[in-house]
Amino acid sequence: MLGKVTLVTGGARSGKSRYALELASEAQNPVFVATASVMDKEMELRVAKHQEERLGRFVTLEEQTDLAGVFSRLPSGTGVVLVDCLTLWLNNLLYYNGEQPEYPEVTALLRLLESPPCPVILVSNELGLGIVPENPLARFFRDLSGWVNQAVAARAELAVLMVSGLPLALKGRLPG
Repeated sequence: MLGKVTLVTGGARSGKSRYALELASEAQNPVFVATASVMDKEMELRVAKHQEERLGRFVTLEEQTDLAGVFSRLPSGTGVVLVDCLTLWLNNLLYYNGEQPEYPEVTALLRLLESPPCPVILVSNELGLGIVPENPLARFFRDLSGWVNQAVAARAELAVLMVSGLPLALKGRLPG
């Protein structure tokens, strides 16, 4: 049984999306919220792979910036919302708005996560385990991602770190 907010984080290719899909598949009427902007062939292939993984099991909504607003568009009876992923969403906010001391879209999402209308699973990359980025913009993005992950984890009943395809509970208990 999922709590109201679950964060699934980890490094690249750690199994985050696969694990989040497994969690979401347990619920009735799951909705997948895709945040990716397709800007090149590699991303196009990644998106196609993810679409194939959830074929026919999820209603898919695409939203690149207003994640809190997507909840007003949920189909009636939605049992869970899977957002994949916060990192790409933050990239979109930075791309469209530049460096800001605060992003209203982040504030709105965090407010919504205080009392979401249904269980929410959020996937996010853990960027803070690598080397310090060389340029200021990359450091800003790494820091922004870390702050948002901390804020989401604070609101989550379950926070999971994926390592080599294995889920490690950082907060709460793994289902099953």
